Amino acid sequence: MADPAPPTNSVGGAGLPSALTLDFNFFCPMHQPFKAVSLTHKHAPLAVRELLSLDEAACRRLLGVLHNELGLQDVLVLSTCNRTEVYYSAPHDCRDAIVAALCRVQGLEANPQFPGFFQSLPTAAAAAEHLFEVAMGLDAQIVGDQQISNQVKRAYQWAVDEQAAGPFLHRLLHTVFFAHKRVEQETSFRDGAASTSYATLELVTRLTAHLPAPRVLVVGTGEIGADTCRHFGASRHFPHVTVCNRTREAAEVIAAECGLQVLDFADLAQGLQDADVIISTVATSKPLITESLVADLDILSYKFLVDLSMPRSIEPAVENVPGLLLYTLDEVQTTTSATLERRLAAVPQVRAIIADCLAELRTWSDEMLVSPTIQKLKNALEQLRQEEVSRHCKNLSAEELGRVEELTRSMVQKMLKKPVLQLKAACQRGEPGPLVEVLAALFDLESQPVTASGW
Repeated sequence: MADPAPPTNSVGGAGLPSALTLDFNFFCPMHQPFKAVSLTHKHAPLAVRELLSLDEAACRRLLGVLHNELGLQDVLVLSTCNRTEVYYSAPHDCRDAIVAALCRVQGLEANPQFPGFFQSLPTAAAAAEHLFEVAMGLDAQIVGDQQISNQVKRAYQWAVDEQAAGPFLHRLLHTVFFAHKRVEQETSFRDGAASTSYATLELVTRLTAHLPAPRVLVVGTGEIGADTCRHFGASRHFPHVTVCNRTREAAEVIAAECGLQVLDFADLAQGLQDADVIISTVATSKPLITESLVADLDILSYKFLVDLSMPRSIEPAVENVPGLLLYTLDEVQTTTSATLERRLAAVPQVRAIIADCLAELRTWSDEMLVSPTIQKLKNALEQLRQEEVSRHCKNLSAEELGRVEELTRSMVQKMLKKPVLQLKAACQRGEPGPLVEVLAALFDLESQPVTASGW
């Protein structure tokens, strides 16, 4: 494969009309070293994306390398049919090291062009906003694609399993999930069926409009395969749909749900012969349907092959066989519908929800900046309280000492309330620095530990 020229490395929008793009310049920078590198359908061709596409095992291996070997924190690895992205916390941009680690996990030789296909999102605000747009489906080829939210949840679970998720990532992801819930409840952005599998249904419906009863074979019963079966099973235009999977039991489950026929995997060649449309969704490291497999098919009219896999599971050379037409993932995802138009109309509402959630995340992040000062102030006042109680209450009974402890602790809590509220207000204004310096000087906070005082 000849490497195409890499695009310029710049951070773009979500691929939606510019009039719908919010201005996030009002956000103060989040005081977090959080960043991201992103390889997507916008900046990399299918041939590059499939080389760097990761299955679950590879995602977990990369998490381990980035967290344990490179020392990155708050690591999230997200790999779908349209993107491979790494979110992380580190003092400096680690794009080149991350891409090198990714190539190593994939068993690829280092390619100097690969880093150029990755966007760098060098600030916490930019990286967080991008993750929101990805998780909501704004950055998908099919706007509002619902599969991405589950993929983000799985990626987060893997990060937790590998102990690569830190406090900021935990807060960020839970805020993302809250935003997703609001989008579902407050907007029409999730209405209708607009996804890769639904786009496949629309495409195949157009391709087979001349056939009275097209015969469809779906190979693979993963998430996309199962969704494809559901859409085709519910369509009156496709009365003859068969599902084939390496594990027959999995095929029987989805077939029973959707009213489909089941084909043994050993009979795949015969299924290819009988079908007018073959849709492959198989997760495989090398093509399952090859030119040699289809070369001897008896083709009386056109057969349509649709490859929804990443990496691809249908060899591109099958189109050398007369009568076979192959459609790739990118071609499928250019399909649009009235559902997508309705979703685009709801985009401003979705962006407004994202803005609310980013503002809440910024506030939390800013407050985390002053939390060590708050804890040190608590420790300083607690130390003073204990010293005074110890000096003046030596001869008190246990009951009297308990009352003094309760009284003095209550007084300290009330003394803390005003400075803490003022610190948080300073965070809201984006100027906590001067107040932190004053408190540090007044109470000699540099000498105080940050650990909790125990009360």
